[in-house]
Amino acid sequence: MNPQWNDRAVLSGRGLVKRYGTQFALAGVDIDVLAGEAIAIVGPSGSGKTSLLHVLAGILRPDEGEIKLAGQRVDQLSEKKRSELRRSEFGFVFQQGMLVAELTAEENVALPMLLGGVGRKQALGTAREWLQRLGLGGRGGSRPGELSGGQAQRVAIARALTHRPKVIFADEPTGALDTRTGKETMDALLVAAADGGASVLIVTHDRELAASLPRTVTIRDGRISQAVGAVA
Repeated sequence: MNPQWNDRAVLSGRGLVKRYGTQFALAGVDIDVLAGEAIAIVGPSGSGKTSLLHVLAGILRPDEGEIKLAGQRVDQLSEKKRSELRRSEFGFVFQQGMLVAELTAEENVALPMLLGGVGRKQALGTAREWLQRLGLGGRGGSRPGELSGGQAQRVAIARALTHRPKVIFADEPTGALDTRTGKETMDALLVAAADGGASVLIVTHDRELAASLPRTVTIRDGRISQAVGAVA
């Protein structure tokens, strides 16, 4: 029997299983994410970290188990509904930023809002405000190829935050950055997320980054082997 649901959690998973052929990426994971908290997900390569992120975000459907976002079952939604949920309730920051090369920084930030039906003038105005908050007020017209790695990641962070998501998923967000730039970028993400009340789940191999967060969840062989700073 799976543990009871935690009514204080904004996002929860119970008994999560994900298989690829005969291999288990997730072999029965229970996890709770409280509103506004930051969690590092760590473990060796192939342990299931990214699979857990993708399952919780609704990118992948679990083979077994249940996921709830603010009390709503996510795993039972259609692909279309999960896609809408990702646009409206989740934000994403990836290792390489995943910016659209042909668009300017402010257009990249505005893109999720435009896809969600927000008018172009309003979306671009909001994008400029977020770029200003993240120290990129003068780079709104620059394309990704004209930005440094740290600047590009700040654009990705702004894009993830503009629609005030409940949860931000970050997969190795500092993996392509040097130590100083990585720390500055993560500080920017965590401060901006906290201001917006968003929870943050960060998959990382960076031990220093993981140690700096209030809670660390370690995964091995598709199972949570250790949780430091566990939910009360």
